[in-house]
Amino acid sequence: MMRHDTYRIGSFEFTSRLFVGTGKHADFETMTRCLDASGCQVVTVAVRRDVLSADGRPRAGNILDHLDLDRYTVLPNTAGCFNADDAVRSARLGRELLDGLGNAGAKWVKLEVLADRKTLLPDPIGTLAATGKLIDLGFQVLVYTNDDPILAKRLKDVGATSVMPAGSPIGSGQGILNPGNILLCLEYLKDGDPDYPVIVDAGVGTASDVSIAMELGADGVLLNTGIAGARDPVTMAAAMNHAIQAGRLACLAGRIPRKRYASASSPMDGTIGPTAPPAGTV
Repeated sequence: MMRHDTYRIGSFEFTSRLFVGTGKHADFETMTRCLDASGCQVVTVAVRRDVLSADGRPRAGNILDHLDLDRYTVLPNTAGCFNADDAVRSARLGRELLDGLGNAGAKWVKLEVLADRKTLLPDPIGTLAATGKLIDLGFQVLVYTNDDPILAKRLKDVGATSVMPAGSPIGSGQGILNPGNILLCLEYLKDGDPDYPVIVDAGVGTASDVSIAMELGADGVLLNTGIAGARDPVTMAAAMNHAIQAGRLACLAGRIPRKRYASASSPMDGTIGPTAPPAGTV
């Protein structure tokens, strides 16, 4: 069933709803094993931090040399950028690099414009400005932002391909701190446009966080530290793979309503279930 659960994000179509980062791993072998175990089809790469040298040229033995570019679509990101101009410059470098390698990731970018180094929270003003500039340059822009539904709607209105509200601060492992706001973001972004892709990004600590995000109705989850920082990263990557599928199935199935009091699994009146008709009726 999950094998045929495809979805679109911009000009791309995928079956895996797990987006996985490439940073913080102990070595490249562990990274590649984690990516395989996660079942992901999209991997994010910080071009400015992990690929390019100070002179703007690709470093020898960088992450891209250890990725199967026929298997994975690279999602370049602007990690480490603290203003709109730097983010736009980083995105353009990523596009040029991936275009030269023939990877479809040249078409898009994950935009991060951070406010400060302590919290790594997004700068809403810089993020909105950079989104508009990148769209004018022909990028499909996936925007990392906070869980503010008003800002999320404005980012969509200027043309963001996907809005990516944070579950909690980057690398914090706190999970989904404010599910109510994630639900509001989903409501505002999907109103009249149910297929608009919303990816929960940042703060995931373990598999249950992924399932919760998907059960809320997100179209996918992007994570890195939750895998790379685990005691056994490869096993955690496999857990995340199962969690994204379980959460998606649970969302499609629809959970039972929460009630204040008990409801017997085997009803006292002999009926099959809470909606069963009285005995003898058709």
